[in-house]
Amino acid sequence: MSRTIIGIDPGTNLLGFGVIDVVEGKPVFVDMGVLDIRKEKDAYSKLRQIYETISEVCKTYHGTEMALESPFYGKNAQVVLKLGRAQGAAMIAAMENGISEVHEYAPREAKQAITGNGAASKEQVSMMIRKTLGIEIKAEHLDATDALAIALCHYYSTSSPLAKVKSASSWEKFIQANPGRVK
Repeated sequence: MSRTIIGIDPGTNLLGFGVIDVVEGKPVFVDMGVLDIRKEKDAYSKLRQIYETISEVCKTYHGTEMALESPFYGKNAQVVLKLGRAQGAAMIAAMENGISEVHEYAPREAKQAITGNGAASKEQVSMMIRKTLGIEIKAEHLDATDALAIALCHYYSTSSPLAKVKSASSWEKFIQANPGRVK
C-alpha cells in the first residue's frame, strides 16, 4: 500500500509543511515549504490561506495521512488558541481532500523520535532530518524541518513492530490483543 504522509507544523505567522512517501518500507523526501503569513493582519484571512495552501499540498501530493504538531501548553492562552485554529484549518483541508487519517504529536514526542532528545533544538532536528532523508535544508526552511519531523515521527510510530504494543494502556489489553504471545 502506498503511503504519503504530510506533516504540518501549524502557526498563524509561519506554517511549515513537509511531505514524505513511504517507498519499500522506508521514508523518502518529497517536498517541504513554509507559508509566511506575517504580513496578513486579519486572523480569518490567515486561516483561509492556511486552508487553501494545505488543500493544494494535499491535492498535489495525494496525501494518504496527515500528522500535525499539537498545540503545546503555554503561558499565553491566546497563542495556544491561535495555534489550535491553524491546526483546525489544516485538519479540515486534509479531510476535505480525502485524508481520513489525521494524527497529532506533541513537539517533544517528535523531537524524541528524530533526535533521541525531547528537548532538542530546531538546529539539531534539522541536522537529523538532513541525515535521515539525505537532503540539504536552507535556513529559511526550519519550520518545514519541524513539519518533516512530525511526518517522520508518525512514520516511526506507525511502522514500528511495537506500535500495537505501545497503544495498549495495560497488560490486560496487551494479553487480550495478543493471546498467542503469552504462555
